[in-house]
Amino acid sequence: MSINDKGISIVTTTWNEKENIEELIRRIRITLQDTPYEIIVVDDSSSDGTLDVAKRHADLAVSKTREGQTKGLLFGAKLAKFPVVVTIDSDLENNPELIPSLVGKLNVFDLAVASRKVLPRFSERWASKILGRMFGVSDFFSNFRAYKKETIGDALEGGETFGGEFLVIAKKRGFRIGELTYEPPLRRSKPRIGGTIRANLRIIVATWKCLLIYWF
Repeated sequence: MSINDKGISIVTTTWNEKENIEELIRRIRITLQDTPYEIIVVDDSSSDGTLDVAKRHADLAVSKTREGQTKGLLFGAKLAKFPVVVTIDSDLENNPELIPSLVGKLNVFDLAVASRKVLPRFSERWASKILGRMFGVSDFFSNFRAYKKETIGDALEGGETFGGEFLVIAKKRGFRIGELTYEPPLRRSKPRIGGTIRANLRIIVATWKCLLIYWF
């Protein structure tokens, strides 16, 4: 039995993704039609009706106080019923068709990262040069990942690290981290974490948080 056959819980977080969430779910269902799976949407208190759309199309859609992507992913992972958890962005910048190949990496590794071949922000490239070398991935802040459920910790220390802390937790606990690289689609004009200056600053802060958590 391959690890894909054991069942996959797909977790995504949303904040004002009404225009994208139905399409994401549709593509996931087509991709995983021959695999046991569930789709969990954790909505970060959207104001555009995202949760209503998600409730119509996902297997489970829940709302929570807006605390950021990292805590939202952990919240969703704790709700997962299958032994494999895949996290994916809700903005269609991750290709859900790659989920089977990404999960297939778990036949060798405990956690696998889908790394973009081109990183659009200088802060992401900088972080991946520093942290990527330490963790063996070329796109450290990619949240398109597959986890064996036991690799996900129960608590977070760093607040918003854009999912980086999950890699830190896995590395500190001795889990094996692998990678799948892919060509990303075009980035949307208004990314969730803000414009260029704000996004770069937030990623730089998240990088230092991850380093401190790893060292201490």
